[in-house]
Amino acid sequence: MPPTALRRRALLAALPATLAVPALAQAPWPNRPIRLIIPFAPGGSTDALARMLLDHLVARFGQPIIIENRPGAGATLGTGLGAEAAPDGYTMLLTVVSAFAVGATLYQSRINWDPIRSFAHVAMIQRGYYALMANNRTDFTNPGELAAAARRSPGMAYATSGVGSMPHLFMLRFAQAANIDMTHVPYRGGGQAVTDTMAGVVPVTLDGIASSVGFIRNGQIKGIGITGPERAPDFPQMHTFVEHGFRDLVAEGWAGIALPAGTPQPIQDRVAQVFREVQQLPPVLERYKGWSVDTGNRFGAEMEAFVRSEVETWRPLVIASGATPV
Repeated sequence: MPPTALRRRALLAALPATLAVPALAQAPWPNRPIRLIIPFAPGGSTDALARMLLDHLVARFGQPIIIENRPGAGATLGTGLGAEAAPDGYTMLLTVVSAFAVGATLYQSRINWDPIRSFAHVAMIQRGYYALMANNRTDFTNPGELAAAARRSPGMAYATSGVGSMPHLFMLRFAQAANIDMTHVPYRGGGQAVTDTMAGVVPVTLDGIASSVGFIRNGQIKGIGITGPERAPDFPQMHTFVEHGFRDLVAEGWAGIALPAGTPQPIQDRVAQVFREVQQLPPVLERYKGWSVDTGNRFGAEMEAFVRSEVETWRPLVIASGATPV
């Protein structure tokens, strides 16, 4: 065979291997397990929500999703781990109002991430109010009666999911508005705070309603208040703070999904679309309804703008509250 023909055959033989290199470099995302960081201990409302969505997410992404609970410092510890992750789509962070709208201000001197610049906020996955709950042996049944009881017993304890959480800030504002002295008992997650309230370790707690709906309905704990502007249809016995004269005491909790800043836009778009689709599945909608919370209604650029607005809204309130990290 002529030398020219030999060289041509050698080049053709090498061509598939040469073409394979860029093909491997452009492997479709995702092609390995994804980590989902939850900045709370297991058992709370946000943790329960993420686990409820898990199987549907796995089916759509086609890869396992490994949940990593990293509680601490008002959800800012786990949030920081999400900020430090590689922007390759293989780390997702469950975002919560506590970390971004409260903790980012409260722990400003201790964190090395920014609530806007460090993340790509791609999806909201839940909206809902907080429930004020009391041990069944207490004698107060609404926020006004709680304020009266706290005046009779200065230093009354209340539990929350941690220092810098939205429930902590809300209860600080309540104590200031009611001119009462209450003692904060922080936990590493809302689940244990609710459990200890049921057991009588602390008399009252404030937590996202999703994790406690069952306890309230079956009488294991008293639902005595809701942080919405009006009573919840599912729980008409739970008074608002507004109707007891605390006009500014309204707080809506939310949870979302963020990726590290710099994650490629096609991956951001895919994640947003999957979470949008999953939240509209009939069995998922039934779970949201059963928990008395709403699905997310912001995705992509709209979610980015919403988080920015929340940070700007709550920062002066955090400073004015006088809350300090431990």
